[in-house]
Amino acid sequence: MSTSYLESVTDEIGKALQDKTSWHTVVYRSTMLPGTCADLLVPQLEQSSGKRAGVDFGVCINPEFLREGTGVSDFLSPAKTVIGESDPRSAELVAKLYEGLPGHVLRVPFGVAEMIKFVDNSFHALKVDFANEIGALCAAFSIDSHDVIDIFLADAKLNLGAAYLRPGFAFGGSCLPKDVRALLQAARSRDVDVPLLSQILPSNETQLRRAVDMVMALGKRRVALLGLAFKAGTDDLRESPMVELAERLLGKGCALQIVDPNVAVARLMGSNQAYIERHLPHLSDLLTDDVDQVMDHADVVIVGTRSAETLAALERVAEGTIVVDLVRLPDVRKRRESDGYMGMSW
Repeated sequence: MSTSYLESVTDEIGKALQDKTSWHTVVYRSTMLPGTCADLLVPQLEQSSGKRAGVDFGVCINPEFLREGTGVSDFLSPAKTVIGESDPRSAELVAKLYEGLPGHVLRVPFGVAEMIKFVDNSFHALKVDFANEIGALCAAFSIDSHDVIDIFLADAKLNLGAAYLRPGFAFGGSCLPKDVRALLQAARSRDVDVPLLSQILPSNETQLRRAVDMVMALGKRRVALLGLAFKAGTDDLRESPMVELAERLLGKGCALQIVDPNVAVARLMGSNQAYIERHLPHLSDLLTDDVDQVMDHADVVIVGTRSAETLAALERVAEGTIVVDLVRLPDVRKRRESDGYMGMSW
């Protein structure tokens, strides 16, 4: 992505700042990749002006979310206003420009402000492709796709809300994988090409592989797994990504112990039992309710649930033990300050 125009105007602004004696805030509206402002533009401003950012002048990133043809109405009625700030003084000045307008004003680090525009537009593109693939599949079954999507859009709790839209570990369970496979089979039966839908399960597999790679890269083989069921508070192990993770770590030679107070081998039955017999036949040897034993055993603790029992167990983590967080634990920003903490995507 070319930054030549940004660099050119930055150099002009920096030279203009040489003669300015009062505080000035430079605001970037252009779309730029993360790191551009802090690593390229701010140093250029300082070099051109002979002044220091945050001391002699401020810098903000204020990405725009205006659609072509509706830019004025989008500006006057924004869903959000994002301000990437170098210092509070500059952010407050920019925020005042939007006084009286609706929507959230979000003050964030540079990188977040730079990334959000790409995330928004990529998701918009994803939605277009998703709707079009559903439309093609509906047409193959002589169904009006707009009738289907109208019902889909009526669910503001799961389909249009924040549900499922938090970075973390792979999905699993008895519904999502099964229904995605069924939809793909339906598409194949009618010879409908659905490249986006066909990549859902491979993408999920990639996230699982990332977790395995994170653990193996540590070079430690005594591993504790906190949580095994695909959803906290249940004993449902069917297509649980934690079961798959356990299976792969065992296959790579890890000495594994598992704690999940909701899972008892003796109570497993039906498809749940069949799944475990196929993937983790030695579960009874791995599963324990002795948290102290597990914590004494582990060089690496993998967190797969945010249950109260897990949070209590983490209080017993010995110094030098690495915590691999797949669920974004509470107080994650504080935890990140520890050398013994690794987050899945944060």
